[in-house]
Amino acid sequence: MRKILYTKFKNIDDLISKLSETKEFKKAIKRSNLYKFWAKAAGEKFAKNSKPYSMLRGNIMVIACRTPVVAQELMLRKTQILLKLQPYTESLKMKVTDLKFDSKKWVEEKE
Repeated sequence: MRKILYTKFKNIDDLISKLSETKEFKKAIKRSNLYKFWAKAAGEKFAKNSKPYSMLRGNIMVIACRTPVVAQELMLRKTQILLKLQPYTESLKMKVTDLKFDSKKWVEEKE
């Protein structure tokens, strides 16, 4: 039987610090923080039936909606929502130029 030597362990603090310096990690943290403000921008009624899903090229935020009716209602309020999101995007030094509402992206969260 061969003896296995475990000598190349890395400190978790070093791994986290290296990870937090990457461009992708910083981008993910900014997006996550922006997604937290969705309820304030969309309103309580729509926050229960929609949630941020992803970001597309061109600074387009994709919003998952529970039903097509919710997607349509949010589409009609898109301009107002973008205006409400603007202070948050500016504070995070991000841009959101458009919103795309998609009822096919909705996934029920397990409790």
